[in-house]
Amino acid sequence: MLHSGIDKHKDNCFISTVNDQGIIVGEVRVKNTVADISAYFQSFGKEEHRAVVESTTGWYWLDDLLKTLGVELVLAHAKYLKAIAYAKVKTDKVDARTLAQLLRMNYIPIAHKIRPELREVRDLTRARLRLVWKRTSCYNSIHRLGEKFNCDHLIDPDENVLPEELPLLYKEQVTCLHHQIVLLTEQIKHLEHLLNERLIDNDVIQHLLWIPAFGRITAFSVYLEIDGIERFASEKQLFSYARVVPGANNSNHSRRHKSGNKDGNKYLKIAFTDAAVHAVRFYPEIRSFYQKMCRRSNEAIARTIVAKELARIVYYMLKNNTTYQGFKGQPIQRHKVVAWPRRTTFAPASLAAQL
Repeated sequence: MLHSGIDKHKDNCFISTVNDQGIIVGEVRVKNTVADISAYFQSFGKEEHRAVVESTTGWYWLDDLLKTLGVELVLAHAKYLKAIAYAKVKTDKVDARTLAQLLRMNYIPIAHKIRPELREVRDLTRARLRLVWKRTSCYNSIHRLGEKFNCDHLIDPDENVLPEELPLLYKEQVTCLHHQIVLLTEQIKHLEHLLNERLIDNDVIQHLLWIPAFGRITAFSVYLEIDGIERFASEKQLFSYARVVPGANNSNHSRRHKSGNKDGNKYLKIAFTDAAVHAVRFYPEIRSFYQKMCRRSNEAIARTIVAKELARIVYYMLKNNTTYQGFKGQPIQRHKVVAWPRRTTFAPASLAAQL
């Protein structure tokens, strides 16, 4: 078998190929074109071949191309790879050779490759989130302008109602920001419509929609970012991936939590945290649990614990293919309305019995 390490850049790749004995049998820098990369891998004939590239942006097309050539592409976790492949001399050639040798020895820390059929919709949910962030930034900018003249309470960003106290040029700024809000809102709604068409009838989505505080977008994000619950052997692995548990920085007798650790999927963290905020607000049983956790620690930790409990519900629902059963083994008194986008056939057993 041949093993190729690919040090990928924006416009070219440096590829190093070794055999099972670790001997270099090919090495070249090629442009990022289908013809050049295909020619290199086809030059080895029909011998079994696999390749590895770091999990940076732009691997989709490379994965698709190598699949047509019969070459398996392994995605390496960039952060963990640095810990293994440290080198004093770091060049494209050294990086490609190191990747090839690590692949040959099966020492590559593997990153998850999302299923090809989910790439578009997952990236669309992330694009929608970025638009929401931009719209929120516009709202914040309008309020900051109002604070300068103590008239923030008089400004309605959605109606573009401007108080007389605001100077003329500041009014122009608010008007520009208001136009951006209108445009961003239209674009967000358009993306949500596209997501609904492709995801709302999915059985997994329909199960998730019955979880407390899970709306359409939260269900979409959780489903797409998890990309198959079989990836996680235990609930703790999902908690860690979703960043709802702290890391640790322990040494000898010293014990420290690493709060704010960025290892894991930030989009799952956002989805579960947002759901936790709404769950505390609208569900008395969950609010009672949250208040109990607040008395033990603080609001931020209590909110994250609620997010972790929601992640636990998701894990066992998807693992066992069951409907929503309750929060921490207890039923929730407030039921969701049986209406679009939720289908009755996926309702929790307690509610289905009443229908």
